[in-house]
Amino acid sequence: MYQLAKYITFVFLFTVFTWGQAAFAQSSEWKGIDKTQVRLISAMSAVGESDQIILGLHFKMQKGWKVYWRSPGDAGYPPEVDWKDTPAITNAEMRWPLPERFVVLGLETVGYKKEVVYPLHLKINPTDQPLDINAKVRFLTCAEVCIPVETDLSLTLPTGPAQASEHAQLINKFESLVPTKTTTYGVELHSAVLYSDADQKNGTLRVKLTSPTPLSAPDALIEGPIELAFFKPELKLSKDQKTALIDTPLDGLQFLENGFETADFTLTFNDGQKAFETTTKVSAGAGLLPTTKGFAPLGETALNNLPLITVLLLAVLGGLILNLMPCVLPVLSLKVLGLVSHGGGNPTTVRLSFLASTGGILFSFWVLAGVLIAMKAGGASIGWGIQFQQPLFLIALSLIVILFACNMWGLFEINLPSWLSNVGERSSHVHGLGGHFMTGAFATLLATPCSAPFLGTAVGFALSQGTVEILLVFSALGLGLALPYILIALFPALATRLPKPGQWMVILRKILGLALLATALWLLTVLWAQVGLNAALVLLALMGSVIFVLLFKAQLKTLTTPIVLTLFIAAFAVPSFAQKEAIDQEVAEKLWTKFDLAKIDELVAQGHVVFVDVTAEWCITCQVNKNLVLYQGEAFETLSTENVIAMKADWTNPDQVIADYLASFKRYAIPFNAVYGPAAPNGIVLPELLSEDDVLGAINKAKG
Repeated sequence: MYQLAKYITFVFLFTVFTWGQAAFAQSSEWKGIDKTQVRLISAMSAVGESDQIILGLHFKMQKGWKVYWRSPGDAGYPPEVDWKDTPAITNAEMRWPLPERFVVLGLETVGYKKEVVYPLHLKINPTDQPLDINAKVRFLTCAEVCIPVETDLSLTLPTGPAQASEHAQLINKFESLVPTKTTTYGVELHSAVLYSDADQKNGTLRVKLTSPTPLSAPDALIEGPIELAFFKPELKLSKDQKTALIDTPLDGLQFLENGFETADFTLTFNDGQKAFETTTKVSAGAGLLPTTKGFAPLGETALNNLPLITVLLLAVLGGLILNLMPCVLPVLSLKVLGLVSHGGGNPTTVRLSFLASTGGILFSFWVLAGVLIAMKAGGASIGWGIQFQQPLFLIALSLIVILFACNMWGLFEINLPSWLSNVGERSSHVHGLGGHFMTGAFATLLATPCSAPFLGTAVGFALSQGTVEILLVFSALGLGLALPYILIALFPALATRLPKPGQWMVILRKILGLALLATALWLLTVLWAQVGLNAALVLLALMGSVIFVLLFKAQLKTLTTPIVLTLFIAAFAVPSFAQKEAIDQEVAEKLWTKFDLAKIDELVAQGHVVFVDVTAEWCITCQVNKNLVLYQGEAFETLSTENVIAMKADWTNPDQVIADYLASFKRYAIPFNAVYGPAAPNGIVLPELLSEDDVLGAINKAKG
């Protein structure tokens, strides 16, 4: 009996002790959803005697999920904490660690991934009782979909001396990432000037900062009146990297009733882990945004400090590596074919032909350098491979590659003009140096869309410098690309000791022709991104027709050339018909009617198709779906027809009807789209990321 009483007493005391520990835990339970969890943590073990306590709002996210900064960017909203159920708290300040940028299809948001703690500085009424803290937390977490979450968090701090808790170090870690209100490392705001466009709707805010030491990787986040939308800034540094210009595009100036001169703008500037924020007024700039002579875009200034000889060596190495890039595959085919054709040949012929190809490469790089120098002098935007941004250039190059493939397959012979093919003819065993020269030029042309290690550094340096540096760097790039040619020219036995051409070479030509065809298809994928899938498919059909016509040229006889020319002209005309007209935002928004769940059945019974879009201003994937699919081309035209009713369920603010509607499909996140019709009265649910085919296919299926 005595042993039983002792045992019961022990259990009772242990239970009381552990209950007390749980009651005064230094963190709340984890709440939220499985993808993103949140809890309250305390930096203090007890209330102490101060009227201030420090907590942390601690988030942990699974891979790909994020929460937001106080100004979330193009979409999203930051976490909000409601302390109404804790009357002892008289004031609460949430602090914001330095965030990172996320870009999705051109739309930018600002926030945190993996883990973040928002430090919470609370003022309380002094008390000699344990402090019960209850908070209602509302936050948004996003990956491909966005989920708004509301949850209740609570913890209790006991009375007694305030000591550092087990969470103090974690809170301090993120507190150290909060930008300071004043700079502690010498960076100063020199000026802030807003240059507005002629329509007084858009503009650019130029902020100038100075630093006593060189800046390494600066960035800036701009906040201002709620009516203004700020976009990603462009940063430029002076040559000594001690002065930064931050140009931030913005729009919405027409909505400021009192103008921008009276408004406050907050600049959060960071350079690595060092960050500060300041609030300032901005002045109005006169005229257009001034040019920035003496400043270079972020990343180019460090290149400017590299020795020229180092850049030239990098250029040679980058040019050499270009030979291994996929875009040089067609020329690699020609190289291999040219190499094996010299089997058992004359060393002089080999040497001169490969030197001619080297000349073609160097000459083409000099032409490229000249064009870029002229464009830079004219104030145009320049860069490596900019010609590949032009659909017509891509079409021309694709057609040329197709012709080379057909030539490899023996469908026709490519004969250069005699004045070109016979250039350099010196004896009976040296023929067609002009053709080898053109092979080198073709190699350069196809190499320009590719980027190789070290090439970006060399080109970036060259384009930020003057004429002499551009010429030298591009000459070094050409030398690097030509090194294999030069090697064979120096040691022609590498080619002459190969087997003599024979039947094996015919088979090799056919295989290399397939390699060229693969390159033409790759060029079409680049065109796809520029002119759309339908236009790319039309171009594919036209290029296939070219092959078909050349395959049956014996039957078509004299009609072959006119038909091929007609197909070429048709190919060049495709982009002009494929360009999608941008839908004006105001026109696009008139597409929608307000979501009315009860009316859907009625509309379907009348034979209509109903397209439901559950969206929100804070959902970036929703904006991507609208801008890239719903407000484009055939999808927009179909949604605008009389028989299709487009309903918008706006979930920007909490709405129980919309939440219940989503739950009926076992969905709790957006974007969400469903299509109803006579053949689909219960709705067809679409993928989160829409495509035009998804939308049109679902509408047609719902029509029955």
